[in-house]
Amino acid sequence: MINKNLQKYIENNIFPKYELNDKGHGMEHINYVIRRSINFAKKLDEIDLNMVYTIASYHDIAHSINPSKHEQLSADILLADKELNKYFTKDKLNIMYEAIIDHRASLEYEPRNIYGKIISSADRNTKIEDILKRTYQYRINNYKSENLEEIIEESYNHIKEKFTSNGYASKKMYFKDKEYEKFIKDVDNLINDKNYFINLYKEVN
Repeated sequence: MINKNLQKYIENNIFPKYELNDKGHGMEHINYVIRRSINFAKKLDEIDLNMVYTIASYHDIAHSINPSKHEQLSADILLADKELNKYFTKDKLNIMYEAIIDHRASLEYEPRNIYGKIISSADRNTKIEDILKRTYQYRINNYKSENLEEIIEESYNHIKEKFTSNGYASKKMYFKDKEYEKFIKDVDNLINDKNYFINLYKEVN
């Protein structure tokens, strides 16, 4: 069970900050990652669910500040939050700090602890519509591009590089996950039919 006082603090003081993020990194995404994190954690022994919940709650908090460095900045925000000292030891906070830094799919090394593997795995997309929306929102918010054809081409290349069976994100799953395995197959099919990709991209966005 999650500590009720901790949960109340995060709901009242951390979650509202996600309104500053783009839709792909807002509260819908955070709730999704929290749910998946806890599901993975429950399959393991001696895992602190309060840590799992808190890591998932903070992991994208700095995305609106700097998307390319948000994992480090989000980890810094967690470590600087004195309220968390009421619930976690210094050692546990350092583990959580590392986990948030290690959560990105583009990470070149394996997460340093089991909590990093949980959040990294939970942060993987499992719905085609979500990655189409997120790639669109990211480009609209960060590049201010008005050329839809360029946005679609950039999104297509990004999704191909990241989410297909040969993509870098597909190698960052540390738990058995049938939902994710189906997603990877669906992405492969989507990328292999570019006309279908373009039509679906426009429909979703």
